[in-house]
Amino acid sequence: MKPRITLITLGVDDLERAVAFYRDGLGLPTNGIVGREFEHGAVAFFDLG
Repeated sequence: MKPRITLITLGVDDLERAVAFYRDGLGLPTNGIVGREFEHGAVAFFDLG
């Protein structure tokens, strides 16, 4: 099996700005998946294929 990255976790101060960077700047699709129901903040998921 070829090694690949399947999951990366990053902490950011401004989630909306970070999502815009990864979605619009790097072209990573989010499919609108942003979770806000977490105790210590929110998360966004990007499909790295």
